Amino acid sequence: MAAASSSDSDSGRAESNEASSKWLDAHYDPMANIHTFSACLALADLHGDGEYKLVVGDLGPGGQQPRLKVLKGPAVLSESPLPALPAAAVTFLMEQHEPRTPALALASGPCVYVYKNLRPYFKFSLPQLPPNPLEQDLWNQAKEDRIDPLTLKEMLEGIREKAEVPLSVQSLRFLQLELSEMEAFVNQHKSKSIKRQTVITTMTTLKKNLADEDAVSCLVLGTESKELLVLDPEAFTILAKMSLPSVPVFLEVSGQFDVEFRLAAACRNGNIYMLRRDSKRPKYCIELSAQPVGLVRVHKVLVVGSNQDSLHGFTHKGKRLWTVQMPAAILTMNLLEQCSRGLQAVMAGLANGEVRIYHDKALLNVIRTPDAVTSLCFGRYGREDNTLIMTTRGGGLIIKILKRTAVFAERAGEAGPPPAQAVKLNVPRKTRLYVDQTLREREAGTAMHRTFQADLYLLRLRAARAYVQALESSLSPVSATAREPLKLHAVVQGLGPTFKLTLHLQNTSTARPILGLLVCFLYNEVLYALPRAFFKVPLLVPGLSYPLETFVESLSDKGISDIIKVLVLREGQSAPLLSAHINMPMSEGLAAA
Repeated sequence: MAAASSSDSDSGRAESNEASSKWLDAHYDPMANIHTFSACLALADLHGDGEYKLVVGDLGPGGQQPRLKVLKGPAVLSESPLPALPAAAVTFLMEQHEPRTPALALASGPCVYVYKNLRPYFKFSLPQLPPNPLEQDLWNQAKEDRIDPLTLKEMLEGIREKAEVPLSVQSLRFLQLELSEMEAFVNQHKSKSIKRQTVITTMTTLKKNLADEDAVSCLVLGTESKELLVLDPEAFTILAKMSLPSVPVFLEVSGQFDVEFRLAAACRNGNIYMLRRDSKRPKYCIELSAQPVGLVRVHKVLVVGSNQDSLHGFTHKGKRLWTVQMPAAILTMNLLEQCSRGLQAVMAGLANGEVRIYHDKALLNVIRTPDAVTSLCFGRYGREDNTLIMTTRGGGLIIKILKRTAVFAERAGEAGPPPAQAVKLNVPRKTRLYVDQTLREREAGTAMHRTFQADLYLLRLRAARAYVQALESSLSPVSATAREPLKLHAVVQGLGPTFKLTLHLQNTSTARPILGLLVCFLYNEVLYALPRAFFKVPLLVPGLSYPLETFVESLSDKGISDIIKVLVLREGQSAPLLSAHINMPMSEGLAAA
């Protein structure tokens, strides 16, 4: 009975964990024999039938030949051998013609193999590099039997240590041979010309002229010769070439090639370089304190994983936004994009068997796997929109489907932006009126600017004239003369019909007192009555504010209010030193009566 109760509790706990999880376990095969990394995984509708397949560039461990595998569901649909280890696999649209089936590009060695309908379509090879002239001269001497193989080896080793231009594959193979094999190798290859061929290290896609999901895309290649190449999607010619200080290993691209684009390249020297459309060299550089192990762009933030077990968020100009420490080493990274909810997040596979999902620095979800995950891919698979595909270190395949009711909520205590920030705005389409106004502004931009400048100068002139007029007529509450530096402001208190009027008069000079001032009130005698409409001001000491109080009685019972003018004068002068206009409130006492 006890054993039965414990088994029932275990099964109930498993069912509750399954119910609380955001993922459905679709498939797990620990013996799938798939060994790859995230750059060699791609999801695409290769046949145009609405059924998305998984493309895998398998590394073929244990002496096996690398292979290109295509999976439909949990089963392998097709396999084909590869001549070298795959570096990256992407799917892209080459042309606008119907049917709109994407092509598959697989980078392997110095070539890009393009497949359409899973059949070989085109092979692009990187252009050869000029060989080292010293190396060329040594092989020419060996061809004429002027040097022996041992001397050739010593001189090639010296070139390899000091020369900036690396040796060719032929010379590198020769240096690895035993002494007994060198002479046969030289006799076999001395008549062949020296060729220095670079290889592809990373690859991604860049939209050509439209930002639509089904728009034509270009291929962007990173090479071992520290270069970035942009290929035309139809003719496969080199559209642009950019140089980097180091070998690129991860690429992230945004924008369109014909309009404007940004390119971020993480390199082996531990730096991330930013390039734009017209720049042949990097525009910005992000210096990391450790080697990058992954690069993902989330909206406008570059998320970088380092081998110091941490995630970093950077702007495109290199400003560090945040850092999150991981509990274990990061093995792989990729983007999780849930289009139905407008969510973009980063997936990080860790060495402790966890897959962590982050939105900025906020932890959204943790997936625990039986083995460490070495590659991740999220997208539409089969007919399910939100499918997560993982391969493990032991060659296993894990497929999980995100529940349609699942909502990623930020964990408590994790700082991050509000959820509303991830919601995409419903930007309206450009109307005909907007387009017409834009064209008009382009055509008449100079005339509009001149009109604006003329109106601005006229406004400044009117303001200056009004200011001069206020100074000349002493309409300002602050005195403009240096002899009597005064400041005046008034306060009205009361509900009516009797108001208390307090004038605050201040001498703003630093050391000189002012004497012989008068205060005069000008008002409508039909509406108001003042017991003192004219009085003398006592001596004003510098820096002190003097309150001068009087009472105003409202005589009208019709709820009418008017302006009372306050003038500060000097004895013997008719022009006021300063003035103030007081807007009297309505008498609420008379109105209530």
